[in-house]
Amino acid sequence: MSTIHSGRFTADFDQPLVFFVIGMRINHFRKVGKWLPVVRAMGPMIAELYRNPESGFLGIETMLRNHRTIVLLQYWRDFDSLEAYARNRDQLHWPAWSAFNKSVGSDGTVGIFHETYAVAAGEHETIYGNMPLFGLGKVAGIVPATGSRNAARSRMRGASEEG
Repeated sequence: MSTIHSGRFTADFDQPLVFFVIGMRINHFRKVGKWLPVVRAMGPMIAELYRNPESGFLGIETMLRNHRTIVLLQYWRDFDSLEAYARNRDQLHWPAWSAFNKSVGSDGTVGIFHETYAVAAGEHETIYGNMPLFGLGKVAGIVPATGSRNAARSRMRGASEEG
């Protein structure tokens, strides 16, 4: 069981980051031969990224939605690092992407998506109340949300200090 951190905490992170949301949706459950390889491809890619701290990959959270959609919330140091990984033919992503396009393409059995957000330093904030380590807090560590870290506005270091 994960350790619950009782109280209010925020991520100990004040740098820019790239938030990358990637996932897949099983559109036809009976076509296991189409969607199972897509599901199985992500684990080895994530393990590869964790083995290479210089990649710019910071960490991940995985979620299941409606028993058919898998969503991965990835944290990256910068967009250039994310793009370099995606385009590197010597890493696992490129052959997995090629295999997906060959096997599934646009036949409708498996949906895929991603969204990329570049977030400047001081333009993100977090709060965790009575939670195990999660998200950016798991990636960067947590500190108590007290003093100047108590309110969302003050955690948004780049935000103006309006009343």
